[in-house]
Amino acid sequence: MRNIILLAFLLSLVGCLLLDMPLISAMLLGYVLFAGYALHVGSSFCEIVSMTAASIWQIRMVLIVFVLIGMLTASWRASGTIPFIVSMAESLIRPEIFPLLAFLLNAALSIMLGTSFGTVATMGVICMSIGSVIDVPPAVTGGAVLSGIYVGDRCSPLSTSALVVSSITQTDIYDNLILMAKSAIRPLLISCVLYLIIGIYISPSPLDVDTTSIFGEHFDLSGWTLLPALSVIIMSCLRIDVRKTMIVSLLLSCACCFLLQGMRADEILTMLIAGYTSPVESLQSMLGGGGIFSMKEPGIIISLSCSYAGFFQHVDILKDVKKSIDRLSGAVTLRGSVIIVATLTSMIACNQTLSSILTQQLYSTLIPDKRQMMLAIENTAIVIAGLIPWSIACSVPLHTMGVSASAVFFACYLYLQPFAGMTSHKKSQPQKG
Repeated sequence: MRNIILLAFLLSLVGCLLLDMPLISAMLLGYVLFAGYALHVGSSFCEIVSMTAASIWQIRMVLIVFVLIGMLTASWRASGTIPFIVSMAESLIRPEIFPLLAFLLNAALSIMLGTSFGTVATMGVICMSIGSVIDVPPAVTGGAVLSGIYVGDRCSPLSTSALVVSSITQTDIYDNLILMAKSAIRPLLISCVLYLIIGIYISPSPLDVDTTSIFGEHFDLSGWTLLPALSVIIMSCLRIDVRKTMIVSLLLSCACCFLLQGMRADEILTMLIAGYTSPVESLQSMLGGGGIFSMKEPGIIISLSCSYAGFFQHVDILKDVKKSIDRLSGAVTLRGSVIIVATLTSMIACNQTLSSILTQQLYSTLIPDKRQMMLAIENTAIVIAGLIPWSIACSVPLHTMGVSASAVFFACYLYLQPFAGMTSHKKSQPQKG
């Protein structure tokens, strides 16, 4: 019964992806399946509601960040911040090296911010806008951004995922950062080479469009429009909480909308909620989007996926999976099995935190060394989640950038890091009992 439910859930997720259907439908089906199983084994309806409410309450701050991301991505467009940066970058960036630059810029900012969502909402959106101007395929730019945002999300001192992993493995986060940095050297270098090769291979030709003139006709492109972006960099260097950083940047960009771009208060409010819509059709494809409504689907997905955690905790749906770990480890080596299991837990859990917890629980006896366990989780569950289109680690960045799931194919770093981790620490032997 448990295995049938899990299989039905995974098949519905894959089916939605292949048929280009909304992932929300599969997530809703998963909730119905797991809730139905909970009722089958004796849980009451009130207990199910209580488990769901408690799980969603635990992620309330994440949902608040989603709201901030939606408003920030819209306000940076309307305030002239993105138009100013794009117009300046267009004349400086060579199209053939742009995938490499997109990867490095997002990697650098993610290390400062410690958050993939905050990085994609700022630098990621900027890179997508520049990429569309210089005719780089959106999937390539999106893949480079997706890779870059998880460099810091994995091993920044400000990263919440790094804190979660250090907590569940009972290790010191600063010792962990050193080990993670060492294990990331080869994947980073190889990713740089691959993005350089991809850029040269696709050889994009700059569009014959003078964006500076076009933007200049519709925006005040004074240096003041850089304030929202500069505030993110300065406050990140000062290690100020990312939510406070985003709020300050949001307030500055709204001020630019009002004082520089001549937007009325009601127009700004509408823009923050529904997203920025350019009055000029030629600019809409480059600048349109953002807003709270743009984060509606990711918000529902994370709420549903985290509600699964209550079912996994109170109803042992993964009991048969746990029994299979020993056999899998013996068949494909311990580290190989960690990659497979972390992939499966990411597909089922749909978020990094639950996937990390499940992976740690499933391997608690097979990898007794805490630091090796930490590396195993950081090198697999944390980055693999970014490759699962229905996981919030992937779906939120894709929605923020406005790019399809095809970007996943170009997320080179996320593919390389798990395999680099297979040789980054000493071999562990499975322990029986």
